[in-house]
Amino acid sequence: MSDLACTLAALFVHPVKSCAGIALDEALLVETGIDLDRAWMVVDEHSDMLTQREWPRLALVQPTLKGEEMVLRAPGMLALHVRLDTVEDATHVRVWGDVVKAYDMGALAAQWFSDYLGGGKRLRLVRFDPEQQRLADPQWTGDVQAETAFSDGFPLLVANRASLDDLNQRLAARGAAPVTMQRFRPNLVLEGLQPFDEDHIDEIVFDTAEGPLRLRLVKPCTRCAIPNVDPATADTGAEPGATLATYRADPRLQGGITFGVNAVVVEGLEHTLRVGQAGTARLRF
Repeated sequence: MSDLACTLAALFVHPVKSCAGIALDEALLVETGIDLDRAWMVVDEHSDMLTQREWPRLALVQPTLKGEEMVLRAPGMLALHVRLDTVEDATHVRVWGDVVKAYDMGALAAQWFSDYLGGGKRLRLVRFDPEQQRLADPQWTGDVQAETAFSDGFPLLVANRASLDDLNQRLAARGAAPVTMQRFRPNLVLEGLQPFDEDHIDEIVFDTAEGPLRLRLVKPCTRCAIPNVDPATADTGAEPGATLATYRADPRLQGGITFGVNAVVVEGLEHTLRVGQAGTARLRF
């Protein structure tokens, strides 16, 4: 197998599912992916998840992690302070087809999201119960038992900066505006690769201070309508989905449109990833 050199160009954590992400300089890797990634989620009165698919204004909820709290800001709203070490009543919520244990974050957080999104919905903010084991699909992870919190299905999403550059060139040729990587909500962004090399990578190894950290890229990420939501404005449009559909249909996924690859941790839990770290990517054949 051949090896490719790459560099970790960016790291992102998305503490609240479908809300804005935070760019990090370094990140601790835990069983469910990057620490605190998709640890919280907004649910409706039926305890079902809310996402940007139906509620694009979630994109404008900007979290900040400060010491022992998460601060949420959104247009027209006072800041909401959420303690990292405090939860309220135990509950159960639905994320896709999974009903999982969670903790309600209280009346103030519930009122904040209900007021912000409006529509007369009674919404709640919940936190994933760390004792709940929600596993990624073994059809893709094989012998690795990969845990997730409220992510769609896998602990990590890896993207390639060269692939975004390629997409933006195609958008320009169609007279469309460029898009940022935030549209695709990855955890790790690689550079030093060719466009869509990530489609053919089996594993990536980073040499961290604690020892080797080994990630296996297991499933191309099929894209829904969320990349068509502008993270700066919450406006929705046809791009970049329309352009991706012209060249990114994957027959392995019944023609699903893909960008980025879902990954699992093979080795290196409790290790710290840092922007600028060199990695070695091994291709599959």
